[in-house]
Amino acid sequence: MDTNEPPTVTETAPEAFPYDEVVAYFNRVGKHFVSPQLLAELDRVRASLPAGPSRLSRFLHTALDKFDGRYDNPSYLALDQLGLPGADGCPDPGHAHRRRDRLLVLLMADMMRFELAAADGRSDLMPELRPGAKVTAKRCRHGLRAIRPALERLGLDLELDETDPIAAAREVCRAVLGSITEPERRTLQLTALPVSLVHDEYMFIRALQSYETTFALIAVQLAAAATALDRGDGAAATAAIEAAAAVLGEASPLWSLVGTMQTEAFLRFREYTDGASAIQSRNYKLFEATCRRPDQARLDSPAYESVPEVREVVLAGRRNIDDALSAAGLAPGAHAAVAAAMERFEAAVFKWRKTHHSLASHMLGDRRGTGATAGVRYLAEARTIPVFKARCPFGHDAPLAAAA
Repeated sequence: MDTNEPPTVTETAPEAFPYDEVVAYFNRVGKHFVSPQLLAELDRVRASLPAGPSRLSRFLHTALDKFDGRYDNPSYLALDQLGLPGADGCPDPGHAHRRRDRLLVLLMADMMRFELAAADGRSDLMPELRPGAKVTAKRCRHGLRAIRPALERLGLDLELDETDPIAAAREVCRAVLGSITEPERRTLQLTALPVSLVHDEYMFIRALQSYETTFALIAVQLAAAATALDRGDGAAATAAIEAAAAVLGEASPLWSLVGTMQTEAFLRFREYTDGASAIQSRNYKLFEATCRRPDQARLDSPAYESVPEVREVVLAGRRNIDDALSAAGLAPGAHAAVAAAMERFEAAVFKWRKTHHSLASHMLGDRRGTGATAGVRYLAEARTIPVFKARCPFGHDAPLAAAA
């Protein structure tokens, strides 16, 4: 029997849906190359489902994005299946932080599991352009750096030999993946549907998902800061903004991880990702708009037209830190503390943008982006957009730092 033969989906009852067989087939051939017959069968299953969200409806929404002609970055990354911070409507930053830490650790452990399985010869999935041993070690090292603070906060203070990233990665995989719950296992399974068989795409997806969960947490933290300012609590606002700056800084090893991607590999699988672009990141735009209301020109550009639901929230008057600070009437000392935290967060954002631009320049050159942007030129133009525009009323008439 041809191992690439699609499974037959005859059972439409959600509890009997053959997730394992369907996902295994998607992974064997690449999402872009899934059999039209199977896609039609999945569409039939979807049509039979009861109204309302469910695990199966969310999975089919992701699996059938190309079939439906609505493929984009959120569906590529299966974001509605991850359970991102804030997605449950809880505004508590502590709850969101715990959710982000757990999800980050799961995603990076799964990325390292995939790399190690390929290096050990234990997996034949995604065999194209596999990297050598040095790259595998680098990926493990960067993945470990990205999750170390989260591991500690979660109480998983493992004794890891940092001089041997392969051994350390094996230990993390054993500790994290060896004790995951069944819902967590299923979440990891259903959120990895690469479009190709190029090895590096798996790492790329997990890294971008990790950034999305970080952006979602930052949006919750900044919203909490704006709420604190509305009640005149400068100390709580300062702490929330400082936490947002810290978590964005902690995520910097993710860029180093993405930087291990082979250019040839990126360009190979990028052929099948047209329509999906980072410009469609709802979570990034949400935290951006929680800092200040974007200028009208930006709201009317592809930057926000590509995320219409966020644009609607902004136009409806989403509370932001700039406006809340202006109306807070804080004492000079409290205001200065909030402003200093804002400067630190802005510096972290500028550093993130600069790294994103540099990495995209290396990978893309003069090629256009896969979304409604000019690629690297768009990132260059967006690099210096001020994060905040608030001014200090106590003797400092200059806006907060507007450059890295």
